[in-house]
Amino acid sequence: MRTTPARRGAARRLDGWERGREKRVPARSVRVRPGAPRERRAVAVAKQVKQLDRVIIRFAGDSGDGMQLTGDRFTQETASFGNDLSTLPNFPAEIRAPQGTLPGVSSFQVHFADHDILTPGDRPDVLVAMNPAALKANIGDLPKGATVIVDTHDFNKRNLAKAGYAEDPLETDQLDEYQLHAVDLTGMTVEAVKEFGLSRKNAARAKNMFALGLVSWMYGRPTETTISFLEKRFAKVADIRDANIAAFKAGWNFGETTEAFVVQYEIKPAPMSSGTYRNITGNLALAYGLVAGAVQADLPLFLGSYPITPASDILHELSKHKRFGVITFQAEDEIAGIGAALGASFGGALGVTTTSGPGIALKSETIGLAVMTELPLVVVDVQRGGPSTGLPTKTEQADLLQAMFGRNGESPLPIVAPQSPGDCFDAAVEAIRIAVTYRTPVMLLSDGMLANGSEPWRIPELSELPTIDPAFATEPNHQTGEGKDEFWPYVRDEATLARPWAVPGTAGLEHRIGGLEKGDGHGNISYDPANHDLMVRTRQAKVDRIADALPPLQVDDPSGRARVLVLGWGSTYGPIGAAVRRVRNAGMEVAQAHLRHLNPFPKDLGEVLKRYDAVMVPEMNLGQLSLLLRAKFLVDVVGYNQVNGMPIKAADLAEAVTGLVESTVGTDPGAASGTADRTHQEVSS
Repeated sequence: MRTTPARRGAARRLDGWERGREKRVPARSVRVRPGAPRERRAVAVAKQVKQLDRVIIRFAGDSGDGMQLTGDRFTQETASFGNDLSTLPNFPAEIRAPQGTLPGVSSFQVHFADHDILTPGDRPDVLVAMNPAALKANIGDLPKGATVIVDTHDFNKRNLAKAGYAEDPLETDQLDEYQLHAVDLTGMTVEAVKEFGLSRKNAARAKNMFALGLVSWMYGRPTETTISFLEKRFAKVADIRDANIAAFKAGWNFGETTEAFVVQYEIKPAPMSSGTYRNITGNLALAYGLVAGAVQADLPLFLGSYPITPASDILHELSKHKRFGVITFQAEDEIAGIGAALGASFGGALGVTTTSGPGIALKSETIGLAVMTELPLVVVDVQRGGPSTGLPTKTEQADLLQAMFGRNGESPLPIVAPQSPGDCFDAAVEAIRIAVTYRTPVMLLSDGMLANGSEPWRIPELSELPTIDPAFATEPNHQTGEGKDEFWPYVRDEATLARPWAVPGTAGLEHRIGGLEKGDGHGNISYDPANHDLMVRTRQAKVDRIADALPPLQVDDPSGRARVLVLGWGSTYGPIGAAVRRVRNAGMEVAQAHLRHLNPFPKDLGEVLKRYDAVMVPEMNLGQLSLLLRAKFLVDVVGYNQVNGMPIKAADLAEAVTGLVESTVGTDPGAASGTADRTHQEVSS
């Protein structure tokens, strides 16, 4: 193992390494476990334990190295320990990119802490790189002094060349500013599992478990959950099961016994409000929210969908819940999926369809049909990088204008956007409430960051969920001049402007619907110009009427003296919140607000915007919400726009917010000098 200048004196504090508060704890005695490799059993090294308030770890390797599984298992260990956490999986768009190349690098980042955090973190404190390409692709994101654990096994001339290295970085001074641990993880894994008789190729596949065991030791993670997981996952393949468990234990024991790792880190559990928690991804939370909303509405849920990244997990999950009246239909294409879902809504079920931006383009005509027929329908758009097939595995927020206007004619529909993985549950329930109550299709805008990221989520009590009444029509609602009772499908509810929802087959409520314009009230086909104008305005008024039932916009302005407001939507909630914390920590005043309802806007949004001298809108697009705000409220908002397939970094956003506050308020530049450094060290994201 090579020792670099940055690694000498392993017990000393690393300058510039963002780790929050640190408290040195007396070293404990170490007992070597029996599972340790034979050549290390006699080596018991006194370890030092340091307390940290948070840390950011990134696992990176080839797309076949199991980095997503490794990160997920570390996350589950961390969740069971009680830390607050946020994760960011990042994987290639190709199903199997060329091995050892930069496009084939897969990574998983987890940020965990002893307090509330909002983002997966900007810059990792620890990088575990399984090959040269993983090192090359990720080293630029690390701050000076970060820990780098490298599997040296694949650092040969061929793999170095594929990664773009002219020379071996482990043998030069390129990594001297980091705390480098160059370890043959693959070789030690093969040695640790040789008793199980696996081929060398299969034995080497367990190296991710060796790495997981090592990092689990470094940060005091509980190991029982991972061992139990491996026992269940490979229960039918005993040698694979035992090899993975042995590799995991060998990695843990290597950390405890080797002289290379003499410091172990401790991050205490985070205080949380009482309740039952679990770690949850956005797609899983959204699926649960759809089930919960359908149950609260006492409606069978029908999902008509076509697989598409990053929304497919919702289809997979909902297919498991037939006991809740869920029916899933994997259609032959996007158009068939939404057509079946809308047909289910006509039949008295809750129709849902899930997709991403390219699928929304294909579904647009049927969404327009749902607008015309005024039937409940939930359309889930898990946004990804575009246009066309674009960046299938990367995140983006660029479908807002498509959701608003991406249909022919005047086709208004409500838009709801969750702000975090756990919030996808509540957003799904809210989308169902609006769809059922107002008889309208609703667009739910999630994105790749929310879909694949995870966080601790408090499981709600049933009493906390809203009751949703479908209020099906049961009797005729119109009396003709001849005293005859008839059913008119386009008679309006005075409060919501919703039309009645009559289940086909209900005696006396026979009616026709379709894509041609309807006559007001009676619903027969009408080409009358005045009627068309009336119906267009009525459908828009129905969507506008939703704002009457929305709560006032919550504005976080502790002092009430801020002159700058940062307004966001969707997954920018975390980076905005973290950036605002940093700016406030520097002594500046800034307000924050976040929109869940994007159409219609909250009724008081215009008043809120006018209270501030400057409004910044961070988005992962080129300014789509900014465009809508300027058009509707005549407010010259300042856009902060990024379209690189990755979440906005809190530190970069904090710098932009600081500049806007200074230019607006006229802050003494000296008061903000060093802001980036101080907030980077003192305030977690």
